[in-house]
Amino acid sequence: MAFLFGCENVHLEYPTKVIFESLSLGVDDGDCVGVVGRNGDGKSSLLGLFDGTVEPDNGRVLRTGGVRFASLRQADELDDAKSIGWNVVGDTPEYEWASDARIRDIIDGMIGDLDWNAEVGTLSGGQRRRVDLARVLIADADVLLLDEPTNHLDVVAINWLAKHLKKRFSRGAGALVVVTHDRWFLDEVCLRMWEVHDGIAEPFEGGYSAYILQRVERQRQAEVAEQKRQNLIRRELAFLSRGARARSSKPRFHVETARALIAEEPPLRNTTELKRAAISRLGKKCVDVIDASFSYGQNKVLDDVTWMIGPGDRYGLLGTNGAGKSTLLDIVQGKLRPQAGRVKIGKTVKFAFLSQKLEELEKLKGDRVREVLSRYNARYMIDGKEVSPAQLLEQLGFTNAHLNMPVETLSGGQKRRLQLMLILLDSPNVLILDEPSNDLDTDMTVAMENLLDTWPGTLIVVSHDRYLMERVTDDQFALIDGKLMHCPRGVDEYLELLEEDRRAQSNKTTSASKKGSAVQPQAQSGLSAAEVRELKKQARSIENKMKTQEKKLAQAKEDLLKVDPYDYQALGEAQAGIHELEQRIEALEEEWLLVAEQMEG
Repeated sequence: MAFLFGCENVHLEYPTKVIFESLSLGVDDGDCVGVVGRNGDGKSSLLGLFDGTVEPDNGRVLRTGGVRFASLRQADELDDAKSIGWNVVGDTPEYEWASDARIRDIIDGMIGDLDWNAEVGTLSGGQRRRVDLARVLIADADVLLLDEPTNHLDVVAINWLAKHLKKRFSRGAGALVVVTHDRWFLDEVCLRMWEVHDGIAEPFEGGYSAYILQRVERQRQAEVAEQKRQNLIRRELAFLSRGARARSSKPRFHVETARALIAEEPPLRNTTELKRAAISRLGKKCVDVIDASFSYGQNKVLDDVTWMIGPGDRYGLLGTNGAGKSTLLDIVQGKLRPQAGRVKIGKTVKFAFLSQKLEELEKLKGDRVREVLSRYNARYMIDGKEVSPAQLLEQLGFTNAHLNMPVETLSGGQKRRLQLMLILLDSPNVLILDEPSNDLDTDMTVAMENLLDTWPGTLIVVSHDRYLMERVTDDQFALIDGKLMHCPRGVDEYLELLEEDRRAQSNKTTSASKKGSAVQPQAQSGLSAAEVRELKKQARSIENKMKTQEKKLAQAKEDLLKVDPYDYQALGEAQAGIHELEQRIEALEEEWLLVAEQMEG
């Protein structure tokens, strides 16, 4: 295979840390490399070296002449004032990019559900990520450098991206280097791994699973070597202090294969014992959601949903962005009343919710971690043993030095782990986690999973991390078109159900178009095909805006109920906001009717 790019004896140093000491590695044609390592060890800097955005202090970066790079950063550089279409294809004429099947497939797969003419500034974080990915993927590049491409993506988008990359690099042309903490994605896409640590990038063959096996074996070999060295040192010390002795014992170290290691490893969790502990804390009743329905305007997100959640149940909740997961979780917690149906919550239930935001730590940002821990006298049980808050934090990767740091100076991943620990110390018996692996590297994700395996309570997890979902939950449920469906086979079954739903919707659309085909030519007789397409785009854009405003209106009405009835100023402001939203929706309806009239001729 031909060499594409790499580096030789590279030294990279920042004011506070040496990132790479003497780094040498290369990437050949057809390579698909996954990069893992702790946060802050230099994964993003490594990608920067390759594409030239980071200059080494010493050494050199090698690139074969003519090799074209396309890079995805963690922070996008999209123009908020421009449309999705402009950010993806720029000023390229439609007939050029639309005639390319590869580009059409990428646009349809990543952003096919978005309004091509919508301003990027109006998009959510997940939608922006998909637009940025589409921009990078359609680039005419030999090498893709992707930094956390699965961030903010749902399971469906991650699955599509993995399939695209596997197909794209299956012929051995070009190369992929991807930094990600998504273990399923690494296993699915990558053929090689680099672990960045201690100023080096250690190579491994295969995907994430193979990397873990090799890493364990290398650690075992290192332990054997260290054991031998320690024995030599001890014998030498004995000679120097007491004189030479004839007797010495060889170290006994049993070399186990990976199969043997796995066979002797205890089960991830004692399900029966955890159930018993959960019932003792919760009683026999937890949460029953019965025939619950909820709508935002015309958008029905929950349709006759029944979900029985018992003590010790460990459920994963799947669904696309906007499917209604947050609404369902709010109903489960009693924060939101269903518009139809009912919810029964056990008297002893104590909820805890780990959100994607870190707002819970805002009030603690000036405190040192040690001061925060001192306010908790609780003892936490892990595998039948009591541990202190400091010991618990140590298991989540904190050192003594971290304990003296102010909360506001912690990294995103450290704040995430501290947030989880404080929630656990508050002794809830129903724990709801929303994307708990955000900002965590693979090692810390595993540490968190190990901790959750020992937690005796009811657990509900929303996550795009398939490995985490399968590891810490026992059953998965999916929200599709407002219906809650049990997925005994997990994420794979969920993706199959989504595909079936997509086909059913497509068949409905096709049937409707056939029925209306007799009147369409007459209705559109005064317009060209291009004009009709443009009007349809305008109509879809207006419909999306109406949905957004209707959601805001529903939320505003919910917030109105929480306002103090004696606070006349707050009531007036809330009602004024509702009135403004109603006027916006009315204006959009009039705009939509005008466009519809134009299409009718």
